[in-house]
Amino acid sequence: MEITAVEPRRKGLVQLYLDGEPAVKLDRETFLVSGLGPGDQLDDTQLRQLIQASDARRAKEKALYLLGHRSHSKKELIEKITRTTAGREAAQAAADRMEELGLIDDQAYGRNLAKELFQQRGYGARRVKHELRLKGIQAELIEELLEEFGGEDQAVENIRRILEKKYAGWQEDEKLKRRAYSALQRHGYSYEEIREGMRGAWED
Repeated sequence: MEITAVEPRRKGLVQLYLDGEPAVKLDRETFLVSGLGPGDQLDDTQLRQLIQASDARRAKEKALYLLGHRSHSKKELIEKITRTTAGREAAQAAADRMEELGLIDDQAYGRNLAKELFQQRGYGARRVKHELRLKGIQAELIEELLEEFGGEDQAVENIRRILEKKYAGWQEDEKLKRRAYSALQRHGYSYEEIREGMRGAWED
């Protein structure tokens, strides 16, 4: 195959034309490093290596960009890179490298997220467990975090705070009480937790 043209594209890419037909888009830096240009011959192995190198570079750049804005779990990082930038193999390799560099730490990420979900968003243990699983946090760590940040006292406190902030007067309004109950269920509280939380708020 002959490289017949190389045209710049957005986001640091170039469009490679082979034998007069558009072939693949590559990372510009990767292509420059290859030393190739229009008129050069390219076989299947060389093309595959170029694509892999381009994917790897783009995946690492995307990982650094994402982590520069906020923390991510490893699973979340891989999924975002795969969805927007590069193949899963390159995304996995980039995430592994970020982990080696200490830029992602699922244990610290999970702890911070669990604390936020319990204490700031007022979620119950079931909702927190679901959210942590979505982020790829390991089951054993999730159980530790539920024990560390959850518990009956936290549930009662959260329910009381939600009722006071969003459902004032629920004691005298049956319709509002049902709305509050449904909202607390969506927050991840069980029937028993809601009953105890409402009882405590009523007594107060």
